[in-house]
Amino acid sequence: MGVLPSPDLLWQSLPVPAFLIGADGRAEAVNPAGEEFLNASARSLIGQPLFDRLAVDAPLEEAFARMRAGHSALFINDVEVGTGDRAPVLCNIQAAPMAGAPGTVLLLIAPREFADRLGRAQGLTKSARSAIGMADMLAHEIKNPLAGITGAAQLLAMNLAPEDRELTDLIVTETRRIVKLLEQVEQFGRMRPPERHAVNIHDILDRARRSAELGFASHMRIIEEFDPSLPPVWADADQLVQVFLNLLRNAAEASGAQGGRIRIRTFYDLTLRLRREDGSRALPVQVEISDDGPGIPPAILEDIFDPFVSGRENGTGLGLALVSRIIADHDGWIGVESQPGRTTFRIALPKAQGREG
Repeated sequence: MGVLPSPDLLWQSLPVPAFLIGADGRAEAVNPAGEEFLNASARSLIGQPLFDRLAVDAPLEEAFARMRAGHSALFINDVEVGTGDRAPVLCNIQAAPMAGAPGTVLLLIAPREFADRLGRAQGLTKSARSAIGMADMLAHEIKNPLAGITGAAQLLAMNLAPEDRELTDLIVTETRRIVKLLEQVEQFGRMRPPERHAVNIHDILDRARRSAELGFASHMRIIEEFDPSLPPVWADADQLVQVFLNLLRNAAEASGAQGGRIRIRTFYDLTLRLRREDGSRALPVQVEISDDGPGIPPAILEDIFDPFVSGRENGTGLGLALVSRIIADHDGWIGVESQPGRTTFRIALPKAQGREG
């Protein structure tokens, strides 16, 4: 039988904000996730009325009184919780009286929006790996006969009149397109692990923006809204450039030849944490890339990070699968919101503090 961890270690490891609240409504203890949620230290919070800092859109005082009297647990789903420093977020709340401490209540706050999306994103990443792994095994075997088909079509064309070469030209064109797709699959399946260092996220975004403006996004207006105080991220700069180039390309292609606007926004947000086997990790460095195009079709929105899912007629469906894999390899998170006139991809990454630099 394994040794149970100490209560203090369990308290420190809880991945959601947790608070002990005394009978007088003052905070008696705050875990690290709670400190991040309120953007304040436990030392400054303990002994202070918690609900002076925590705004909950629910009648908690009455609920707490009934809970203390009946020694029962309390569950509230889909309630907005704010801190005064930022807009409220949708959360699930759980509370229960503490055994052996009359009047003291344990309060857990789980930001539901990010937890739900994180679960979906992790599932999509697993399915992407499985599908790409199978395709990678088949790619080499398929490319060999395609090369033979291309060669045979070219030999046939040599003995045909120019007006009769349309079909052989079509065979060559389509087989080359399939080969290119298979090469993308092979590249995906054999992608190296990231070589991570402390890097400035704005330097990476500038590289991607300049490349986009000189090429596929030359007809777009790109707007930057950067938070200059962001800390370095722990990342492979070249792989993140590839991520942002893919997202910028999608935004530009969604807007079509008439052009439009792409907004790149960075900010700091401590509410998103990634749960891992070795504990949870904050992902405070946020990047949003938005466009004003027609949006992603609702039928494919939840599967958009799966391989071979594309909203474009001739899309390969590998670009966003590659983006999802790179972000997962960086211990990060990616999500998307889309409606006609606005599509936003949001990426959350760990900061590099305590790593290097």
